[in-house]
Amino acid sequence: MPDPEYPLELSAREASRLASANPSTVRIIDVREPHEVEICRVAGAATIPMRQIPEAVDSLPRDQHLLVLCHHGMRSLRVTEFLRARGFEAVTNIAGGIDAWSTEVDPTVPRY
Repeated sequence: MPDPEYPLELSAREASRLASANPSTVRIIDVREPHEVEICRVAGAATIPMRQIPEAVDSLPRDQHLLVLCHHGMRSLRVTEFLRARGFEAVTNIAGGIDAWSTEVDPTVPRY
């Protein structure tokens, strides 16, 4: 049964609030491709392209709440499910991705 403390998805607004309030225990992981990150990014987010997640699993912290971000939330949801299947309980998808981040949190983040 999933831990209610770590929902499968959060809105961009909720994710931003959580990350700001808990900078030492919450980490945003951006799984977009490098060319996408060049367009826009969330300050402080770690960048690990989706295709590199399987080889990065052992280096990801298990003692932090991981918030996974992509463009619109589909790739990040797949990564969230992948990590949960590998024993990560504290991992949550940011619904709507960086596009939602731009509209809900920070309108200075360019949309594409």
